[in-house]
Amino acid sequence: MKAGERGRSADGARPPGYRRRALALAASLVSLGVATLLVAVFWTPGPGWSGAIHRLLELTFPVVLLAGGALGSYELFLRRWFTAELARIAGPRIVEALLPQQVMGVFLESIYGKNEANRDVMTGVLGGEGRLPAGGDLTISTHTGVTVELRAVDRELYHLTFAVTYSFKKNVQVDRFIIFATCNALLRDSISSGCQLPLFEMWFVPDSELFQSSVDDMLPTVRLGIEYVDHDRRHHVAESSSLRLREVKFQNWSDYLSFFREDMGPLPRQSPREHLADLRIFECDLSDIADDHQNVGAIERLSVRATSLQRIDEGFCYWQAPYPCYVDRVTFAVKELDIDGTGDFQFNIAPFTFRSNTAPTRWLKAEDLPELEVRSWLLPGHGVVLFWRQGNGTS
Repeated sequence: MKAGERGRSADGARPPGYRRRALALAASLVSLGVATLLVAVFWTPGPGWSGAIHRLLELTFPVVLLAGGALGSYELFLRRWFTAELARIAGPRIVEALLPQQVMGVFLESIYGKNEANRDVMTGVLGGEGRLPAGGDLTISTHTGVTVELRAVDRELYHLTFAVTYSFKKNVQVDRFIIFATCNALLRDSISSGCQLPLFEMWFVPDSELFQSSVDDMLPTVRLGIEYVDHDRRHHVAESSSLRLREVKFQNWSDYLSFFREDMGPLPRQSPREHLADLRIFECDLSDIADDHQNVGAIERLSVRATSLQRIDEGFCYWQAPYPCYVDRVTFAVKELDIDGTGDFQFNIAPFTFRSNTAPTRWLKAEDLPELEVRSWLLPGHGVVLFWRQGNGTS
């Protein structure tokens, strides 16, 4: 759309020239009605068939005039009001009665055109497949806080800790928590769209040689806290605690990721056997950490903390949203990356989001690194990268 152009009105949904032709038809009907009226008034018929024609004209002109006037009035005055009123009264109720997948699918196709990739946009925006009424299968966090901690193990390796808290728009009706761990970039970028389970985290270890040991090192560090309602709708709080994670056998991976069952857009169906070295899946029963092993009906709030082993010379780490999240802020604790205490580490933050309110664009020392005030929605694929370098480079 060029500057100064108006957005397409509701008339744009009709064929080009429809309104002009409708008004021309209305004018023709009014003209014909007036002509018929004049003939009926000024023509004095004789006996026989002329009297019958005169009587027909007397009966016809009111109908023609009324039809032309009604069509013209509708096109000139009533259509916009009627359409707006109908949309105001019926539109929201119609949308609420449809499945989220139906609404979003039709909308995206009308805007983007028909494309298999629309599915990725749909699941990313909705936070799930949207196959249940009222968004019963969607995961959307309306308040999300992220803390990133870096602690050196030695001069080559460090522990990367993510502590994330999610508060969900609607209680997520689930009693399981899933963890996907991979060193394969293709799987990393496909898991969010391929996972049809509501609550999950994804670990990515860039170094394939470090992958297995890093995951094994990470498993004992996982801490999970939940606020939930049981099946009797009573509210409970389970403080953060360690988990008993069960590894999912590769024969069952297709129950967790759709691209092991079928083609997923441009991604062809994957074979689990081909990913034995670069993918691991774990799950836990949330009732194990619930009060007195109460049955978990739905999750209101979730806090996750996990630590992984990474290489310092990679020079960056990042966090990505697993589902739609309104992120308030991201906090960084990076002083302990400098194991020697020399102070020569410098850091830079690079958000890849819709927007961020305070993003430093220069290299800073650990003590000068601020919180990142995001205060915006992040969809799967959005996140924040933290870079670092050693030496006294120019800020």
